[in-house]
Amino acid sequence: MEKDIGKIKKNDATEIIVRIDDFGGKKGLTIREYTTTEKYTGFTKSGTRIPADSFKDFRTLINSIDETDLAHDESEKKEEKSKEKDKESSEEDKDDKEDESLF
Repeated sequence: MEKDIGKIKKNDATEIIVRIDDFGGKKGLTIREYTTTEKYTGFTKSGTRIPADSFKDFRTLINSIDETDLAHDESEKKEEKSKEKDKESSEEDKDDKEDESLF
């Protein structure tokens, strides 16, 4: 018995499929990637299976996640930009020192 619960788009070619299924005579929740490309269409090896007897623990873990922890706030964006600028500056300084050593 398979029952599709839903899908989440990962990118243009890949979706994450969530379904309840019966594998080897045991029910469980399967979360797998499904890809559609010119070379291959179907499930990939990426994914996991939660046995039915562990589902309550899995749901408790998922429900314990605070959505604000997943949000990409402005301070994180500023910090990333600052790190990028620092990296660019250090690379430019390195290039300048290499140029100076030629003279």
